[in-house]
Amino acid sequence: MDSSAILVAIVAVAAISIGIFLGKLLFAKNTQRQVEEAEQSAKKIIEDAKTHAETLKEKKILEAKENFLRLKSEHEKEVLVRNQKVSEGENKLKQMQQSINDKNASLQKQINENQQLKENLDKQLEVVNIKRTELERHQEEHIKRLEKVSNLSAEEAKAELIELVKEEARTAAMAHVKEIMEEAKANATKEAKKIIIQTIQRTGAEQTIENAITVFNLESDEIKGQIIGREGRNIRALEAATGVDLIIDDTPEAIVLSCFDPLRREVARLSLQRLVQDGRIHPARIEEVVEKTKKQLEEQVMEIGERTIIELGVHGLHKDLVRMVGKMRFRSSYGQNLLMHSKETANLCGIMAAELGLGQKVVKLAKRAGLLHDIGKVPDEETELSHALLGAKLAEKSGEHPAIVNAIGAHHDEMEMAYIISPIVQACDAISGARPGARREMMQSYLQRIKDLEALAMAYNGVEKAYAIQAGRELRVIVEADKVSDADSDRLSFEIADKIQKEMQYPGQVKVTVIRELRAVNIAR
Repeated sequence: MDSSAILVAIVAVAAISIGIFLGKLLFAKNTQRQVEEAEQSAKKIIEDAKTHAETLKEKKILEAKENFLRLKSEHEKEVLVRNQKVSEGENKLKQMQQSINDKNASLQKQINENQQLKENLDKQLEVVNIKRTELERHQEEHIKRLEKVSNLSAEEAKAELIELVKEEARTAAMAHVKEIMEEAKANATKEAKKIIIQTIQRTGAEQTIENAITVFNLESDEIKGQIIGREGRNIRALEAATGVDLIIDDTPEAIVLSCFDPLRREVARLSLQRLVQDGRIHPARIEEVVEKTKKQLEEQVMEIGERTIIELGVHGLHKDLVRMVGKMRFRSSYGQNLLMHSKETANLCGIMAAELGLGQKVVKLAKRAGLLHDIGKVPDEETELSHALLGAKLAEKSGEHPAIVNAIGAHHDEMEMAYIISPIVQACDAISGARPGARREMMQSYLQRIKDLEALAMAYNGVEKAYAIQAGRELRVIVEADKVSDADSDRLSFEIADKIQKEMQYPGQVKVTVIRELRAVNIAR
């Protein structure tokens, strides 16, 4: 082999060996670097894991503390509620025990008083027996002396004595009769008041306050122009057809209907409502709608009248009278709706007649008269007669019973009362109109009396609150337990009742109830 070739081979082998060595050396360095990077990554992962573990640990500890606090709070609330219930139960038990003790003491006191009364009666009975024996003995002696002095026998003296006793008995009887009559008059007045009060309490009616205007609400103010019409022709046609003044001003989404007659206002309101819904508003259409509304309202009036007489159990009423009863729904008297007033009066008359024991027939007549007593306020034509006389005339024309005619005409003393139901109707009409809240002018004085009643009680020392309830028939006074004792409560109720009786004007009677309540509350933590 050529020496150059050998040299080349040696050089190639040396180069390969050097390359292998360098490759191993480079691989070792790369491996060392990767190992170091892996160690660093591992350290970082461990540190992150430790940090996450610490965070998770703190979070779990915080959640555990919150859960503990919540459970502790709930437990404390349950314990508090339980303690309150236990305390309330103990208070109720103490009150019941106190009440039982008071009742036992009162019972024992009553027993002692009864025993003492029995002993006194026994002693008085012994004294009476002794005196009766002495009286009989004196009487025998007196008879013997009379026989000796008058030379009369016992029979003759007895006859004279009987005549004398008769005269004395007659005089005493007259005195007793007078006392009994006075007592009967007083009891009759008391019973009459009781019947009136019971009648008022058993009858309640909703009241409707009627005014001289009705507000018609609109969806938008744009409709006002259509209602007025060109040069005001639509509003003039509506006013001419209904007899109601339409006031259209700057009030947003509202038109005011003004008229003294509620029936006309109702016709105008319903007609205007139909015209607005239809959208066709012109004079010819207005007249057509108003005529239809009047007919439908007339049907509604009859329906109201029929429903009213069915509700009250009044049968066989003339058609004209039924129509007048229905028209009462749209009338008012001193702010009190006429139909509601008449229904209330009818119920009062029926109850009062029943309480007086006048019989079922008279009860029906009284209720019928109470319903019709104000029909003279809703005539179809004007007249110079008063409403009572006009109502009597209309009832007589419709074939009503003479007692009903007389009750209607006499309920304002314009006719002489000739039947028993006439004063009943008059009294019930006054009750319905004069009771608190029935009429507008009565309401202010009623509210003022309620305020004065509460203010009178609040003026006393130790009174915490005072409430007038049952329409002013009862005054409940709540006192402070640490300032007013049980004995003071009795005295306070007596003083307040006495002051009300002396200083205030009120119908019926006012019950004064003083409430003293002691509460003991403790909290266990």
